[in-house]
Amino acid sequence: FFRDYANNWFYTFKQHSVENSSFDRYESIYLHHIKPSLGDIQIASIRSEEIQNLLVAKSKTLSYSVVKKINFLLSELFQYAHSEGDIAKNPMRNVKMPKKTLFKQKRTILVMEDEEVQALEQVATLTCHNDTPQIMHANAIVFLVHTGLRCGELQALKWSDIDFEKNLLHINKTYYRMHGEDVITSPKTEESNRTISIPEFLKKEIQDYISRLYELPEDERIFPMVHEAVQHKLKQVVQKTGVKKIRVHDIRHSHAAFLINKGVQPLMIKER
Repeated sequence: FFRDYANNWFYTFKQHSVENSSFDRYESIYLHHIKPSLGDIQIASIRSEEIQNLLVAKSKTLSYSVVKKINFLLSELFQYAHSEGDIAKNPMRNVKMPKKTLFKQKRTILVMEDEEVQALEQVATLTCHNDTPQIMHANAIVFLVHTGLRCGELQALKWSDIDFEKNLLHINKTYYRMHGEDVITSPKTEESNRTISIPEFLKKEIQDYISRLYELPEDERIFPMVHEAVQHKLKQVVQKTGVKKIRVHDIRHSHAAFLINKGVQPLMIKER
Protein backbone atom coordinates (compact mmCIF):
# COMPACT_ATOMS: atom_id res chain seq x y z
CA PHE A 1 0.00 0.00 0.00
CA PHE A 2 1.00 3.62 -0.54
CA ARG A 3 1.12 4.34 3.20
CA ASP A 4 3.70 1.59 3.83
CA TYR A 5 5.93 2.64 0.96
CA ALA A 6 5.57 6.35 1.78
CA ASN A 7 6.31 5.82 5.49
CA ASN A 8 9.52 4.00 4.65
CA TRP A 9 10.64 6.70 2.18
CA PHE A 10 9.62 9.56 4.44
CA TYR A 11 11.34 8.40 7.62
CA THR A 12 14.33 6.70 5.99
CA PHE A 13 15.27 9.22 3.30
CA LYS A 14 13.39 12.52 3.64
CA GLN A 15 13.83 12.93 7.39
CA HIS A 16 17.61 12.87 7.15
CA SER A 17 17.93 15.22 4.17
CA VAL A 18 16.38 18.41 5.60
CA GLU A 19 16.56 20.51 8.76
CA ASN A 20 14.39 19.35 11.68
CA SER A 21 12.12 22.40 11.44
CA SER A 22 11.52 21.79 7.72
CA PHE A 23 10.88 18.09 8.27
CA ASP A 24 8.37 18.93 11.00
CA ARG A 25 6.32 20.95 8.47
CA TYR A 26 6.64 18.25 5.80
CA GLU A 27 5.58 15.56 8.25
CA SER A 28 2.47 17.51 9.22
CA ILE A 29 1.52 17.93 5.55
CA TYR A 30 2.16 14.25 4.81
CA LEU A 31 0.15 12.98 7.80
CA HIS A 32 -2.80 15.36 7.37
CA HIS A 33 -3.14 15.85 3.61
CA ILE A 34 -1.40 13.01 1.74
CA LYS A 35 -1.59 9.82 3.78
CA PRO A 36 -5.38 9.97 4.47
CA SER A 37 -6.13 10.39 0.75
CA LEU A 38 -3.74 7.90 -0.83
CA GLY A 39 -2.76 5.61 2.05
CA ASP A 40 -5.05 2.66 1.25
CA ILE A 41 -4.24 2.52 -2.48
CA GLN A 42 -1.61 0.24 -4.00
CA ILE A 43 1.23 2.60 -4.99
CA ALA A 44 1.65 1.00 -8.42
CA SER A 45 -2.02 1.58 -9.24
CA ILE A 46 -2.12 5.31 -8.41
CA ARG A 47 -2.85 7.32 -11.55
CA SER A 48 -2.13 10.94 -12.49
CA GLU A 49 -5.85 11.73 -12.39
CA GLU A 50 -6.16 10.74 -8.73
CA ILE A 51 -3.24 12.97 -7.71
CA GLN A 52 -4.49 15.85 -9.87
CA ASN A 53 -7.93 15.61 -8.25
CA LEU A 54 -6.27 15.59 -4.82
CA LEU A 55 -4.37 18.82 -5.54
CA VAL A 56 -7.47 20.52 -6.94
CA ALA A 57 -9.53 19.47 -3.91
CA LYS A 58 -6.85 20.77 -1.53
CA SER A 59 -6.66 24.08 -3.41
CA LYS A 60 -10.19 24.85 -2.20
CA THR A 61 -9.27 24.71 1.49
CA LEU A 62 -5.49 25.18 1.74
CA SER A 63 -3.05 27.90 0.76
CA TYR A 64 -1.04 27.81 -2.45
CA SER A 65 2.21 27.25 -0.53
CA VAL A 66 0.84 24.19 1.33
CA VAL A 67 -0.52 22.57 -1.86
CA LYS A 68 2.81 23.30 -3.54
CA LYS A 69 4.53 21.36 -0.74
CA ILE A 70 2.09 18.46 -1.24
CA ASN A 71 2.99 18.45 -4.94
CA PHE A 72 6.71 18.66 -4.09
CA LEU A 73 6.62 15.73 -1.64
CA LEU A 74 4.65 13.52 -4.03
CA SER A 75 7.00 14.39 -6.88
CA GLU A 76 10.04 13.38 -4.83
CA LEU A 77 8.42 10.18 -3.56
CA PHE A 78 7.21 8.93 -6.95
CA GLN A 79 10.49 9.91 -8.60
CA TYR A 80 12.27 7.74 -6.03
CA ALA A 81 9.85 4.84 -6.55
CA HIS A 82 10.30 5.04 -10.32
CA SER A 83 14.09 5.23 -10.13
CA GLU A 84 14.12 2.16 -7.87
CA GLY A 85 12.00 0.24 -10.36
CA ASP A 86 9.16 -0.15 -7.85
CA ILE A 87 6.64 1.44 -10.25
CA ALA A 88 6.60 1.22 -14.05
CA LYS A 89 5.43 4.80 -14.64
CA ASN A 90 5.76 8.01 -12.65
CA PRO A 91 2.20 9.42 -12.33
CA MET A 92 3.55 12.85 -11.36
CA ARG A 93 4.86 13.47 -14.90
CA ASN A 94 1.37 14.51 -16.03
CA VAL A 95 0.29 16.30 -12.84
CA LYS A 96 0.10 20.11 -12.87
CA MET A 97 -0.15 22.53 -9.97
CA PRO A 98 -3.62 24.13 -9.86
CA LYS A 99 -3.59 27.76 -11.00
CA LYS A 100 -3.41 30.36 -8.27
CA THR A 101 -6.87 31.76 -9.03
CA LEU A 102 -8.42 28.55 -7.67
CA PHE A 103 -7.04 29.18 -4.20
CA LYS A 104 -8.66 31.14 -1.41
CA GLN A 105 -7.49 34.72 -1.26
CA LYS A 106 -4.85 35.39 1.35
CA ARG A 107 -6.13 37.05 4.49
CA THR A 108 -5.35 40.75 4.77
CA ILE A 109 -2.63 41.57 7.28
CA LEU A 110 -4.08 43.47 10.22
CA VAL A 111 -2.17 46.12 12.15
CA MET A 112 -3.12 47.30 15.63
CA GLU A 113 -3.68 50.95 16.43
CA ASP A 114 -1.95 52.60 19.44
CA GLU A 115 -5.23 52.52 21.42
CA GLU A 116 -5.54 48.78 20.83
CA VAL A 117 -1.98 48.18 22.04
CA GLN A 118 -2.76 50.17 25.19
CA ALA A 119 -5.87 48.06 25.74
CA LEU A 120 -3.79 44.88 25.51
CA GLU A 121 -1.30 46.27 28.01
CA GLN A 122 -4.06 47.12 30.47
CA VAL A 123 -5.65 43.66 30.25
CA ALA A 124 -2.27 42.03 30.93
CA THR A 125 -2.05 43.88 34.27
CA LEU A 126 -5.49 42.84 35.53
CA THR A 127 -5.39 40.55 38.57
CA CYS A 128 -7.83 38.53 40.64
CA HIS A 129 -8.45 39.01 44.38
CA ASN A 130 -5.54 36.69 45.22
CA ASP A 131 -3.23 38.81 43.04
CA THR A 132 -2.96 36.20 40.27
CA PRO A 133 -3.35 37.43 36.66
CA GLN A 134 -6.87 37.31 35.26
CA ILE A 135 -5.35 35.92 32.04
CA MET A 136 -2.27 33.85 32.77
CA HIS A 137 0.66 34.60 30.40
CA ALA A 138 -1.18 37.58 28.87
CA ASN A 139 2.10 39.48 29.24
CA ALA A 140 3.55 37.13 26.61
CA ILE A 141 1.32 38.91 24.09
CA VAL A 142 2.51 42.33 25.33
CA PHE A 143 6.08 41.07 25.01
CA LEU A 144 5.42 40.14 21.36
CA VAL A 145 3.87 43.55 20.66
CA HIS A 146 6.93 45.46 21.89
CA THR A 147 9.66 43.19 20.50
CA GLY A 148 8.31 41.94 17.18
CA LEU A 149 9.56 38.42 17.92
CA ARG A 150 8.44 35.40 15.97
CA CYS A 151 6.28 33.03 18.02
CA GLY A 152 9.01 30.35 18.13
CA GLU A 153 11.56 32.93 19.30
CA LEU A 154 9.29 34.00 22.15
CA GLN A 155 8.72 30.39 23.19
CA ALA A 156 12.47 29.66 23.22
CA LEU A 157 13.38 32.65 25.43
CA LYS A 158 15.15 31.96 28.70
CA TRP A 159 15.82 34.27 31.64
CA SER A 160 19.50 34.30 30.71
CA ASP A 161 18.65 35.81 27.30
CA ILE A 162 17.68 39.13 28.91
CA ASP A 163 20.30 41.67 29.97
CA PHE A 164 18.34 43.56 32.61
CA GLU A 165 21.13 46.11 33.22
CA LYS A 166 21.34 47.23 29.59
CA ASN A 167 17.69 46.55 28.61
CA LEU A 168 18.77 44.16 25.86
CA LEU A 169 17.25 40.96 24.56
CA HIS A 170 19.45 38.30 22.93
CA ILE A 171 17.60 36.24 20.31
CA ASN A 172 19.58 33.17 19.29
CA LYS A 173 17.20 30.19 19.18
CA THR A 174 13.73 29.06 18.24
CA TYR A 175 11.24 26.54 19.63
CA TYR A 176 8.93 24.01 17.99
CA ARG A 177 7.26 20.68 18.74
CA MET A 178 8.31 17.48 16.98
CA HIS A 179 6.86 14.02 17.67
CA GLY A 180 5.31 15.45 20.85
CA GLU A 181 8.66 16.65 22.18
CA ASP A 182 9.91 20.19 22.86
CA VAL A 183 12.76 21.12 20.49
CA ILE A 184 14.95 24.23 20.79
CA THR A 185 17.34 24.84 17.94
CA SER A 186 19.32 27.60 16.24
CA PRO A 187 17.41 29.95 13.93
CA LYS A 188 17.26 29.11 10.23
CA THR A 189 19.41 32.06 9.16
CA GLU A 190 22.39 33.84 10.70
CA GLU A 191 20.47 37.15 10.48
CA SER A 192 17.92 35.77 12.95
CA ASN A 193 20.63 35.81 15.63
CA ARG A 194 20.30 39.35 16.93
CA THR A 195 20.24 41.61 19.97
CA ILE A 196 17.48 44.18 20.34
CA SER A 197 16.59 46.81 22.91
CA ILE A 198 13.47 46.53 25.06
CA PRO A 199 11.60 49.40 26.71
CA GLU A 200 12.10 50.01 30.43
CA PHE A 201 8.49 49.22 31.35
CA LEU A 202 8.68 45.88 29.55
CA LYS A 203 11.84 44.98 31.46
CA LYS A 204 10.09 45.72 34.75
CA GLU A 205 7.04 43.70 33.69
CA ILE A 206 9.11 40.66 32.84
CA GLN A 207 11.07 40.96 36.08
CA ASP A 208 7.80 41.06 38.01
CA TYR A 209 6.50 38.09 36.02
CA ILE A 210 9.65 36.04 36.70
CA SER A 211 9.50 36.91 40.40
CA ARG A 212 6.02 35.35 40.56
CA LEU A 213 7.34 32.06 39.24
CA TYR A 214 8.71 29.46 41.60
CA GLU A 215 12.52 29.64 41.42
CA LEU A 216 12.74 29.83 37.62
CA PRO A 217 16.26 28.62 36.66
CA GLU A 218 18.11 30.63 34.03
CA ASP A 219 18.07 27.69 31.62
CA GLU A 220 14.27 27.29 31.75
CA ARG A 221 11.91 28.83 29.19
CA ILE A 222 10.15 31.99 30.38
CA PHE A 223 6.97 31.25 28.42
CA PRO A 224 6.62 27.43 28.37
CA MET A 225 3.77 27.28 25.85
CA VAL A 226 3.19 25.51 22.54
CA HIS A 227 2.08 27.52 19.50
CA GLU A 228 -1.60 26.64 19.97
CA ALA A 229 -1.44 27.92 23.55
CA VAL A 230 -0.02 31.27 22.39
CA GLN A 231 -2.82 31.52 19.81
CA HIS A 232 -5.40 30.74 22.51
CA LYS A 233 -3.86 33.30 24.86
CA LEU A 234 -4.08 35.95 22.13
CA LYS A 235 -7.73 35.03 21.52
CA GLN A 236 -8.49 35.47 25.24
CA VAL A 237 -6.81 38.88 25.34
CA VAL A 238 -8.57 40.04 22.16
CA GLN A 239 -11.97 38.97 23.51
CA LYS A 240 -11.32 40.71 26.82
CA THR A 241 -10.33 44.00 25.17
CA GLY A 242 -12.75 43.95 22.26
CA VAL A 243 -10.03 44.93 19.76
CA LYS A 244 -10.15 43.55 16.22
CA LYS A 245 -9.34 39.87 15.76
CA ILE A 246 -5.66 39.46 14.96
CA ARG A 247 -3.29 36.55 14.53
CA VAL A 248 0.07 36.12 16.26
CA HIS A 249 1.91 37.02 13.05
CA ASP A 250 -0.16 40.22 12.74
CA ILE A 251 1.51 41.38 15.97
CA ARG A 252 4.90 41.23 14.23
CA HIS A 253 3.61 43.50 11.47
CA SER A 254 2.06 45.80 14.08
CA HIS A 255 5.45 46.19 15.74
CA ALA A 256 7.04 47.13 12.41
CA ALA A 257 4.25 49.65 11.72
CA PHE A 258 4.76 51.19 15.16
CA LEU A 259 8.48 51.69 14.44
CA ILE A 260 7.73 53.20 11.04
CA ASN A 261 5.35 55.70 12.65
CA LYS A 262 8.12 56.63 15.10
CA GLY A 263 10.42 57.48 12.19
CA VAL A 264 12.75 54.48 12.53
CA GLN A 265 14.67 53.79 9.32
CA PRO A 266 13.54 50.71 7.31
CA LEU A 267 17.03 49.13 7.45
CA MET A 268 17.04 49.37 11.24
CA ILE A 269 13.57 47.81 11.39
CA LYS A 270 14.73 44.98 9.11
CA GLU A 271 17.74 44.31 11.34
CA ARG A 272 15.53 44.37 14.44
